[in-house]
Amino acid sequence: MNTLETLGWTISDWLSAHQQNEGNGHLEKLVDAVNHVNDCAWISRLSASDLKQQLEHLNARREQGDSLPLFGVPFAVKDNIDVAGWVTTAACPDFAYTATEDATVVAHLKEAGAVLIGKTNLDQFATGLVGTRSPYGAVSNSFKADYVSGGSSSGSASVTARGLVAFALGTDTAGSGRVPAGFNNLVGLKPTRGWFSIKGVVPACRSIDCVSVFALTVVDAVQVAQVLGEQQDLADAYSRKNPNTAPTGMPERPRFAIPSKLAFFGDELMQAAFMQARSELEKMVDLVEIDFTPFTQLAELLYQGPWVAERTHAIGSQLIEHPEAMDATVHRIVAKGMDYTALQCFDAEYQRQALARHIQQQLSEVDALVVPTSPTIRTLAEMQDEPILYNSQFGTYTNFTNLADLSALALPAPFRADGLPAGITLIANAWHDFALADFGQRWQAHLALPMGATGKPFQAMVPTFKPVAPGAVRVAVVGAHLTGMPLNFQLTTRHASFVEATQTAPEYRLYALANTTPPKPGLARVAENGASIQVELWDVPLANFGAFVAEIPEPLGIGTLLLEDGRRVKGFICEPVALGSAKDITHFGGWRAYIASN
Repeated sequence: MNTLETLGWTISDWLSAHQQNEGNGHLEKLVDAVNHVNDCAWISRLSASDLKQQLEHLNARREQGDSLPLFGVPFAVKDNIDVAGWVTTAACPDFAYTATEDATVVAHLKEAGAVLIGKTNLDQFATGLVGTRSPYGAVSNSFKADYVSGGSSSGSASVTARGLVAFALGTDTAGSGRVPAGFNNLVGLKPTRGWFSIKGVVPACRSIDCVSVFALTVVDAVQVAQVLGEQQDLADAYSRKNPNTAPTGMPERPRFAIPSKLAFFGDELMQAAFMQARSELEKMVDLVEIDFTPFTQLAELLYQGPWVAERTHAIGSQLIEHPEAMDATVHRIVAKGMDYTALQCFDAEYQRQALARHIQQQLSEVDALVVPTSPTIRTLAEMQDEPILYNSQFGTYTNFTNLADLSALALPAPFRADGLPAGITLIANAWHDFALADFGQRWQAHLALPMGATGKPFQAMVPTFKPVAPGAVRVAVVGAHLTGMPLNFQLTTRHASFVEATQTAPEYRLYALANTTPPKPGLARVAENGASIQVELWDVPLANFGAFVAEIPEPLGIGTLLLEDGRRVKGFICEPVALGSAKDITHFGGWRAYIASN
């Protein structure tokens, strides 16, 4: 399998191969290799005949002109996610059933043209952060086989890290989409709860479950997320619509919170790796130390409180009453759910709500929280000796996230001295997913670590233009709303994100308007004698755009501006009636130069 040319290919690589009509052949070789290797990371795998049918169907759709943003890109899904016609096991053969329809997330990916290669191993019933609690075998770390891969999404992380697929779906209730990413040098996107549908996913704790994305790059993870979160799933009672009020990008130099005290449970190598990561972060962000106690208190509720009863409910009494059908450690954990009363559940919910509110307020004062993805890593042998204690340690910086309704992004970070990965995780309030990804792309480009366990070098994709984030409106500002100017707060307080400084096409004239407070310019497009005027581009969250426009006084308004590179964006324009009394300042080239001259 190591001779496969496609190992470590990103989504862009696969799309390029298909554009050159070479992708199908590569997929055939990949499926053949996957099916001829004994690999416990897989539970089910695609056959050559099924691949042929998928490709015929996709080619027909492409010929019909269907939009297929993931055409022919191979992916995998954790085996607690339904795929029509495939068996769903949740890593428990006695629970297994054949799915009659695709989970919503799988349906979205198929609709986008992605090709499912197989279903992957997991900690049974998604209960664990270790990757060892499965009758199909313990999934080894992709760098050192005697260490754990992390779980519960162990197989999805393993096949992505080794470059067998461009991306994979996992689930993340307590950290299952982040810990395996950290242990395997991957990106792990844990979305805002409810953004991706969980219809067709075997529940762990249904009220806080998330489908997560593993990828080699942040760019790929975001591309998949846009497909998965494009629309709300009304068939999923926990699905939510993005309110489009959160920032879609990070400031040039963000402000990150970091715990004032960090626990590494004696793992000096992990501690040293995180300190190195902190040193690199300080080149890019301002760090503010905070008290981590509320986060720890909330994390303890997940397994030491009645949320365990949700796992019991998901599995059902039949299996609980037959421990021989389950992994012993999983049964030991889940059976505790029978011990809680309704009164205890309400008491815990009140605690959760109070702690979550406190945490959300703390995070509203910074751009993100940064933590080690895991404070330590263990060998397979060590996990056999202490299966519950060490699992709990892995969740130190993950267990609270969904209980507090937060978004998170696990990222590769400087390696430990022994050659094992040691990731970091960015955490923010709900719906800040794109803002986290914005910084994540910068971070990954800054470190430029090899991708996953493939050894393939990371190459930053530098788009000609930064794309407008979903749920945002790109606005060109020309005067008092520029960075550092008196009205810039009307953008920043609405979570608008600075994109770039640029110029209009040479078809405009700029005027200083009379009797305006604070002083404001007027921009007018002209038929002749125009010039290029300096502007700034900002992405304004869609839900905040109306309130921003409502504050614009006459004679100004919002129209469409033409930029020097041919792009058209929304921007400030001025009514011609106000220009007669205005001063022509076009020769300054922009408002900032004019203000500096006074």
